[in-house]
Amino acid sequence: MRALLLAGAAMALVTAPLSTAGAQSGEAQASAQIDKVIDEGLSHSQAMASASELMDGIGPRLTHSENIERARDWAVAKFAAYGLSNVHKEPYRFGMGWNLDSWSAAMVSPRPLVMRAIPVAWSPATAGTLRAPVILAPMTRKENFDAWRGKLAGKIVMVSLPGTGSEPDKPAFRRLEAGDIAKNDHFDLPTGEDEDDARFIKRVMFAGELSEFLKSEGAVGMVRMSVRDGGLVHGEGYNLAPDHGLALPFMELAAEDYRRLARLEVTGQGTGTAPTMEMAIAARFDRSNLDDANVIADIPGRDPKAGYVMAGGHFDSWIAGDGASDNGAGTVVVMEAARILAKMPKPRRTIRFALWTGEEQGLLGSIAYIEQHMATRGLDPNVLGLERMQRWTTAWPIATKPGYSEMKAYFNLDNGSGKIRGIYGEGNIAAIPTLQKWLKPFASMGADSVVAGRTGGTDHQYMQAIGLPAYQFLQDPLDYGSRVHHSSIDTVDHMKADDIRQAATIMAGMLWQAANSDTELPRPPLPTRPSKPDPFVVKDPNAQ
Repeated sequence: MRALLLAGAAMALVTAPLSTAGAQSGEAQASAQIDKVIDEGLSHSQAMASASELMDGIGPRLTHSENIERARDWAVAKFAAYGLSNVHKEPYRFGMGWNLDSWSAAMVSPRPLVMRAIPVAWSPATAGTLRAPVILAPMTRKENFDAWRGKLAGKIVMVSLPGTGSEPDKPAFRRLEAGDIAKNDHFDLPTGEDEDDARFIKRVMFAGELSEFLKSEGAVGMVRMSVRDGGLVHGEGYNLAPDHGLALPFMELAAEDYRRLARLEVTGQGTGTAPTMEMAIAARFDRSNLDDANVIADIPGRDPKAGYVMAGGHFDSWIAGDGASDNGAGTVVVMEAARILAKMPKPRRTIRFALWTGEEQGLLGSIAYIEQHMATRGLDPNVLGLERMQRWTTAWPIATKPGYSEMKAYFNLDNGSGKIRGIYGEGNIAAIPTLQKWLKPFASMGADSVVAGRTGGTDHQYMQAIGLPAYQFLQDPLDYGSRVHHSSIDTVDHMKADDIRQAATIMAGMLWQAANSDTELPRPPLPTRPSKPDPFVVKDPNAQ
């Protein structure tokens, strides 16, 4: 009897740790598995190989172009090969398709010179090569039109004010210092205004009104100056709605080429020796189908009632470069996180991955996802492009759908290819302790800051705008803002492999912890129409 009791006691001692381990919370088990995430992400990374396939092999991915459809097929095949489920393209109403086949620009007289140029997206094609004298006629608002009536017939109109060249006074490439990060750790008081968005939209949509005026005056084409020096061009364009297209072929010239042309035009005024230029744009519209699509893929969770966590980056780009830093980097990080997590045990919550399109034209893909799954704001579906973006934020009330409560966390990457240094708390003070806990394992990799401030201009923004727990990572800027963003040098050369695999590992780690957490990120209240913060301030109705 005594021997049996001793044997039983010994057995209890042996099995006790196993019983305790079996009783571990899902959160504790997830934390214990972080090392597996780190090993897969850092020692077996496939991120840069994927980056070359996408950016070098497929190239720029303008929304609703043939090239982004090639890229979507590539991404769907990748997700499927990783073993993800529910891999599909999710369509939404976007606007006209546009495909750019070739282009050229050259000064013909007073001397021959090939110019660095890119068509403005959604520009009409030229009928072969267009040759005409140029006229410098800067216009930024309709009030400028009267000064140029009767002077533009047969001309290619230079619509930008040339200004003077600038020399950089700061390094083009930089990492964040502690002080830079600390500047973002502040609570932004809500303003109840969307003035910055409204001014931007008014400015970029003016191109359509300007092109209509120039055409009515007999002009044959229009050119603008790049916003950056250094031979860079960009090609952003926003006239994608079928009833708001550009009326004339529209080309962007490198700043140095534009200013040279402008100086020669000023010199030739009154002498009949205005410079002559040639421009050719071979582009094709698709007005038969106004839909584009996001790419969605899942790692199914164990508990169908636990909801899902999500990561996303925008898949689309502009046309001048390969869209590597903006936002091929975010795309590759999201897809690499999916690959890493597909090798882990089944999580408690489903982990969803999204590659958004239409981001560059107004966050349209992520808005569409919100409307399809989470909430609506009563907008006419025929409102497209930037107008939809602007009106979406000011349409009240917000009507939630059953899926509103299912998404427990969203993580976005879209500030270039720099390493993750932290995450924006987006003014959600209650969520900061949980975000700090999830980020803590990666402090030694340089990611150790949860800052209270907000950041916008990318796909988490309108999830935040309806009270969802959506967050953007804080990243080293590298040369993103100085020369790469939207430009002709946005190629894989400016992606740093160590930064990309660090970011993918952290993205995977944050998702893994959120998917298995015993608690959920606190949510702010469902937003309602804001009150005017100061009812005694009178706005200038003529402000631009």
